[in-house]
Amino acid sequence: MHKMMICTRIAFISVVLAVAGCTVAPTAAPPPQAPGPAVASAEPRVTARQAVDNFSAVVAQVEPVAEQQCRARTQNTNCDFLIQVDTRTDQPVNAFQTVTEDGQPLIVFTVALIADARNRDELAFVLGHEAAHHIAGHLTQMQQDAALGALAGSVLASVLTGGASEAVRQTAIDQAAQAGAFVGARTYSKANELEADALGTVIAARAGFDPVRGAAFFNRLPDPGDQFLGSHPPNADRIRVVREVAAGL
Repeated sequence: MHKMMICTRIAFISVVLAVAGCTVAPTAAPPPQAPGPAVASAEPRVTARQAVDNFSAVVAQVEPVAEQQCRARTQNTNCDFLIQVDTRTDQPVNAFQTVTEDGQPLIVFTVALIADARNRDELAFVLGHEAAHHIAGHLTQMQQDAALGALAGSVLASVLTGGASEAVRQTAIDQAAQAGAFVGARTYSKANELEADALGTVIAARAGFDPVRGAAFFNRLPDPGDQFLGSHPPNADRIRVVREVAAGL
């Protein structure tokens, strides 16, 4: 079932008008990538009215496909996606997936991302990517990995500070637990992102959009490279995955 929560269409348009021209600062172009076919260069920004129409159309087309893919690939999973817009004008270009208190999968787009998207294919790819995180169970996996990392850090700190005072030991254990949770949550984060890119490509394509064109969105993001404990893989790897999956559809 499609649900899209926006206070009012007029209010949403006014927010997009407020941010479409100046709020989103352009990001630096990514450094040269490994040899391979390049994604098309960035297209010009759309108008505020086009941004609203694009987002509405994409949600209407992609959400049912994401729900179908969710039901086909999972068991006992809530596949009733809820799509919301964070209309705060101080939020950066972003989209994320989480769940509501009653377990409903929730995907949130900031209005800055909607205004920055150059076409419907980019929005469709991002929506498919976020839906894929839920379908693949990445949020649950991240929470479990963080909990295990926190436990491992706490045990290690407890052993290493056995002769210290209780206050020192507790501080060390708390800090180690936080560090362990941080490391644990990122154990599979890059692999998860690539998995979400692959399934997101399938969702966007089956909804009638061009995921390769949509992946041009990466060209406007700073390239994370291969940072230690980074949460996202290099842009070149993500574009390669999208191309490979799309070629096989």
